[in-house]
Amino acid sequence: MSTAGHSREGGNPALLELRGISKRFDPGVQALDGVSLEVASREVVGLVGESGCGKSTLGRVASRILEPTGGERLWKGRSYREYEGAGARRERLAVQMIFQDPYASLNPRMRVVDIVGEAPVVHGLVAARDREGFVVAILERVGLDAGALRRFPHQFSGGQRSRIGIARALAVQPQFLICDEAVAALDVSIQAQVLNLFIRLREELGLTYLFISHDLGVIRHVSDRVVVMYLGRVVESGRTAEVYSDPNHPYTRALVDEVPRLESRHRAYVPIRGEIPSPLSPPTGCHFHPRCPHAFARCREEVPRLAEIAPGRLSACHLNESTAP
Repeated sequence: MSTAGHSREGGNPALLELRGISKRFDPGVQALDGVSLEVASREVVGLVGESGCGKSTLGRVASRILEPTGGERLWKGRSYREYEGAGARRERLAVQMIFQDPYASLNPRMRVVDIVGEAPVVHGLVAARDREGFVVAILERVGLDAGALRRFPHQFSGGQRSRIGIARALAVQPQFLICDEAVAALDVSIQAQVLNLFIRLREELGLTYLFISHDLGVIRHVSDRVVVMYLGRVVESGRTAEVYSDPNHPYTRALVDEVPRLESRHRAYVPIRGEIPSPLSPPTGCHFHPRCPHAFARCREEVPRLAEIAPGRLSACHLNESTAP
């Protein structure tokens, strides 16, 4: 199945494009089921969904950490396969990933000057003699000072380690950052600081982001456009403000209803019923139908097509068709 998760506006070409991406893990886990996605230059796309929906797997496929089982990845309109020679090294470095747990992704035996400065020297972006000054400049950009150079990861707070992870990604001069739950492990006040840093870096460096999170409040704060995933498929996408104000798919509606609001403090909290099914044995038809209050017979039998329901809006729900009861 091919689910087109893209819906860009205007003539801004896609910087990164994923076409019909599938990813299967042994034994028989279908983590991604024909996902398509486009991210335009300098755009921030938020990728949301419950744990286990495949959003982190999609991020790793996009960053080339994982190879897809099927489908195609394109960078600036060309297949990733074309970027293989030494002359394409800069293009291969253009997409970098920032992980959820900076402590786990930072080598505890390396000092910050090596963590941040090793890759740009190896890839010929900076001379070894200039490494220290280069690292200081990167650290200052993310809100740390030169005093961090000789310290180890365990000597920093969680927010500071997050900034080190961002600095490491920026050190190879990327154009595109994939942020996988990059603030999930932080306290709320620190989250806000790091999110504001991401916004500032986007403006200063012209960066493009794929921002992966289960937290719709975070996505609303940083994203231009949101893509909602459920059990390996895209179920809805559109401009962030439109999706939040008028969600179409029942799953999106349930997620948005769970976001706390001051004006709804007296409303009874009703969680999404049931749990996300196992990818080892996903439901037939629409994957969401066992948990959907509006499901009918067709939902159990036929996979809904992701179709345009309004300019810039896509949704995969049989209720959008005239044949629905």
